[in-house]
Amino acid sequence: MDYDATDIAVTYDRGRDHGPEFLDLWMNVVSSLVKDHRTKRILDLGCGTGRFSEALRTRFDAEVVGIDPSQKMLEQARSKPSAARIRYESGRGESIPLPDNAVDLIFMSMIFHHFDNPMLAARECHRVLRDGATALVRTGTRERISSYPYVDFFPESRPILEERLPTTTFVGEVFEAAGFRMVTLELVTQEIAPSYAAYAEKLSAGADSVLASLSPRDFDAGMRALRAHAAHSNGEAVFEPIDVFVFR
Repeated sequence: MDYDATDIAVTYDRGRDHGPEFLDLWMNVVSSLVKDHRTKRILDLGCGTGRFSEALRTRFDAEVVGIDPSQKMLEQARSKPSAARIRYESGRGESIPLPDNAVDLIFMSMIFHHFDNPMLAARECHRVLRDGATALVRTGTRERISSYPYVDFFPESRPILEERLPTTTFVGEVFEAAGFRMVTLELVTQEIAPSYAAYAEKLSAGADSVLASLSPRDFDAGMRALRAHAAHSNGEAVFEPIDVFVFR
């Protein structure tokens, strides 16, 4: 999706900001997977509005370079108060604007399905990483579609997800063919809303690229179904599974 052809950047944080506990969860995950590897420079590839960039800088006390192809997303990232050790640049995974052996960690969040050429992007990751460094891929996968909480309310999203999302096998094959070794694949369950009512408000922001692909009629029908469910729920939190790959 061309985010610059949409208004998603304006509402992205409202729809995707899940609070400090969410960021703590993911920084704990990243720290546990990187372990004691030296991490002084991080590439936040596909950084979007920079929602993970500051957390990465703080957790690792590192310089962070955020790269994204969307000028609108980068404008949002640059408008936020940030430390001097974070910078944002325009670029794509298939042509990363960094020299060889430049970073100690690449963090990729929900961008694999946006690559035009996943194999070329993986080779670029291999090029800019220092020897023994880590590439971490946080992504949705085809195997988890039935577990994503909005699918039952927006049934038209299922074929879109089946077309766009990779399988876990494909992600592994792409990075291994580029010279990486897969260290681990973990499933992390994250809380994305304290209730279905709050979840409905997040989705109404229009920050999800799959739901943005639905017709207005299908999106409105899904929102009505979700809000009806929220009205009769007991206020339970909403959770979502995310696959995390670690490559070195």
